Amino acid sequence: MVAIGNDFVVIDNRNGKFQDRIDDFSRFARVVCARKRSVGADGLLLLENSKNADITMRIFNPDGSEVTMCGNGARCIAYYAADKGITGTTLSIETKAGILKAQVVNSATRLEMPSPEVLKNRFSLKVGGQTIEVGFVNTGVPHIVDFVEDLEAVDVKKLGREIRFHKQFTPEGTNANFVKVKDRGTLLIRTYERGVEDETLACGTGAVAGAIIASEYDYIESPVRVKTKGGEALFVYFEKIKDKYKEVFLEGEVKLVYEGRMDYV
Repeated sequence: MVAIGNDFVVIDNRNGKFQDRIDDFSRFARVVCARKRSVGADGLLLLENSKNADITMRIFNPDGSEVTMCGNGARCIAYYAADKGITGTTLSIETKAGILKAQVVNSATRLEMPSPEVLKNRFSLKVGGQTIEVGFVNTGVPHIVDFVEDLEAVDVKKLGREIRFHKQFTPEGTNANFVKVKDRGTLLIRTYERGVEDETLACGTGAVAGAIIASEYDYIESPVRVKTKGGEALFVYFEKIKDKYKEVFLEGEVKLVYEGRMDYV
């Protein structure tokens, strides 16, 4: 499945149907997500049963780490569940970041995000022999946001990796986003994702992070269009009440690209 350039392998693991064949989903993620050696993906999504919501989503990065949240992954799971008749077009998804609500309308999927927590605003970070001013926010997973004038000039893989492994964010690390403000309703973004350990074509939680920190700096107002490296756009909606963000939604297209069988040893 693909959501605005983020691609995922999705497995319907309800009732643990694959437990007898896949004893270690972390190892399986490392195998199946390896590009040019297997299917290749930005992550592995498991659709499982839930006692508290319509379905549960588990997310594994290509390095095998299991993470709490993935915005585009959750939108893919929602679309898949609705498309297969597992749920209705309005559904709830249990994740390690909490229970999320989603709505599927044709190929557009709208996801209610966890309330973002601005962890630190406008502080200096020394990386790569330079000092940059950044914002730090948790949108289900941690994100650094750096506003730049020339987005294409940024060495996202090099600088993103230095931020991701910076001692200030140990031991979990952080994602890194580089954002250009086009106008009060439009952001351009490039993201280095931890776990993938590279730049990805899109990142849902990163798009929300960019929008929230841009709002903190009074650069934009809701709704905001966030154009990703892949050339497509996500839309972020939010309400700011005093210093808190509520009613945060992420919306964009989702595609089921293909279904198939994989031999796994």
